[in-house]
Amino acid sequence: MEKTDSQHMHVEGADPSPQGTEAGKYSAFYIEDQVAHLSEEHRQYLLVRHGTLDLDPLPDMNDADPYNWPRWRKNINLSLVAFHAMMATFTAASIQSAFENISEDLEVSMQRTSYLVSLFIAVLGGAPLFWRPLSNRFGRRPIFLISLICSLVGNIGCAKSPSYATMGLCRAITAFFISPAAAIGSAVVAETFFKKDRARCMGAWTLMVTIGVPAAPFITGFIALRVGYRWIYYILAIVNAIQFILYLFLGSESLYVRSEHASHNVTSVKESLFKFGRIDRTPFRLWDFFQPLSYFGKPCVALPAAAYAMIFLWGSVMLTIEIPQLYPAMFGLNTQQVGLQFLGLVIGSVIGEQIGGFISDRWMLMRQKRIGEPPAPEYRLWLSHIGHVLTICGIVVFAVQLRDAGSTWNITPVIGAAIAAGGNQIVTTIDITYAVDCYREDAASVGVFITFVRQMWGFIGPFWFPQMFETVGWAGGAGIAIALIVAVSIIPTILVQWRGAAWR
Repeated sequence: MEKTDSQHMHVEGADPSPQGTEAGKYSAFYIEDQVAHLSEEHRQYLLVRHGTLDLDPLPDMNDADPYNWPRWRKNINLSLVAFHAMMATFTAASIQSAFENISEDLEVSMQRTSYLVSLFIAVLGGAPLFWRPLSNRFGRRPIFLISLICSLVGNIGCAKSPSYATMGLCRAITAFFISPAAAIGSAVVAETFFKKDRARCMGAWTLMVTIGVPAAPFITGFIALRVGYRWIYYILAIVNAIQFILYLFLGSESLYVRSEHASHNVTSVKESLFKFGRIDRTPFRLWDFFQPLSYFGKPCVALPAAAYAMIFLWGSVMLTIEIPQLYPAMFGLNTQQVGLQFLGLVIGSVIGEQIGGFISDRWMLMRQKRIGEPPAPEYRLWLSHIGHVLTICGIVVFAVQLRDAGSTWNITPVIGAAIAAGGNQIVTTIDITYAVDCYREDAASVGVFITFVRQMWGFIGPFWFPQMFETVGWAGGAGIAIALIVAVSIIPTILVQWRGAAWR
């Protein structure tokens, strides 16, 4: 039977040991042993609260333990965090349909205009290294509130920017502050939901991160055409203000200290809404700000992160960068019409999530019923190959159909983009869920690391995509994409399936 995490440490805090994180280590007890060691009072509490003792992990006998929250509170908190995560990628991609307008207004080339997105992507990847230690000490909720207020200011700064350099600076500031939920949302899911629901709930968070990219130009294309592109920034600021108010009154703190004396050192859920303070007293160390990067040495996280980043590069970044640069010149589309092209990516992502989340959980449950015990986390990775194949097929369709389109618009490249987006979403949810299952007690660090790898990979794409397609053509570019996906995504995933149990 699979072992669960220790009940004597908080989910996701700093490790007091000099080695850094305790990631990957399991407790000395099996689930049945832990249940056997529970007091009768604790047993009755869990039975009344959950109706079963078959829980992984086992919660404390405390209403403030996020695992013991009622379902509606968990879902509200997840919704707020997932939408916040979406706003990070949404804000990054919000100006993509208005590249032509920004280029003319600031008197820079279209490619230089695209760097306003590349810069945002890079900062989104690095900033969570700063936010993770703070959120591990003071909690997730205060960091999210600070994030929204400062993002609001940054977006207003973008709207008022008189030059390209000023807008770039304000975009960087906004990216730095909007980034936390897109990285440490994995920790909120791991701290709140039991393992049996983890892929579904992780999928809700990852889906919002993914669809933020295509949903932004789909929506903001209308804004840029009707009232001008600067109103994109004003509307983003208004959304940040609404998020802040909702967080303040409806958001709950998911960071919880687990110990034998937990009931004496945590507040109730109601008190936590308006009471802020340090939750984890562990001293800060410089290493805490770099600890997530130690996962470069852990194959069960590093290889899925690289596999996912490569799929994200081609199934999301390439499509959303190339469409707004090519479609106005090739087909004479305005900002609103360019934005409509992204509807295919949104639909594809939503459909793909059904396999990555809901079906993935059922896949693991069926295996557990068949073998009589929880399956190894690697069993989930079989479904990721569906995502790999769909991404490759989608990219080929997009590239070849765009090559053959001439100057007349047709929907076939968008269908290819939707297929690739579906594959991207499947891989996103499955690879992140797998990595978190391997190191659940360090879920925030895992999320930060995966975000760092994904964003750095995505950052470099816009610098070489145009030159690549110009040099080798669309068919040649699709061939390069296939080769990279096979080398960096498919083969490493097979390797993790083969050796993952030993590496963990």
